[in-house]
Amino acid sequence: MVAKGASRKNLHDRPAKGPNTSGDGCLHFAEGMVMVAMAIGFAYTGVANDKPPYTIGGAVVAVLLFVGTIAVVRTDRYDKHSESAGEARADLMWKPAHYCPACEAVFCPGDTPWRGVLAPEQFKRLVWRSAGYEHLLPAGDKAKTAEIPEGTISTA
Repeated sequence: MVAKGASRKNLHDRPAKGPNTSGDGCLHFAEGMVMVAMAIGFAYTGVANDKPPYTIGGAVVAVLLFVGTIAVVRTDRYDKHSESAGEARADLMWKPAHYCPACEAVFCPGDTPWRGVLAPEQFKRLVWRSAGYEHLLPAGDKAKTAEIPEGTISTA
């Protein structure tokens, strides 16, 4: 359940436990291959009509699209792997945490495994950093620049 006013303040996803990698590698591969097929069709049109620029252009575009598709699929797989590898570490920080909608803050009763009161963005960065996928924070996310106070994590 989303707290009253949470949608207005976008609080329901501010302290997100992890990236929402959907593992769309198969879909991205299919989309890429459709575009590659279209470029090959363009090249074939050049061959059939004896137009070398169409042939060369279509072949170059097909190769570039194929390489780009493979790069996107590999990135999807890497992101999904990062998310699943850090899920247990994220749970260690996430599960004991409590969110107070009245003060818009996150805290951990008993100060274990972390202590203090954090803004949702600070908490999100703490969890994502602990899980090892801080690099997946999207551009423009306030958590990317949020400072985690000194002493939040016990080093003893």
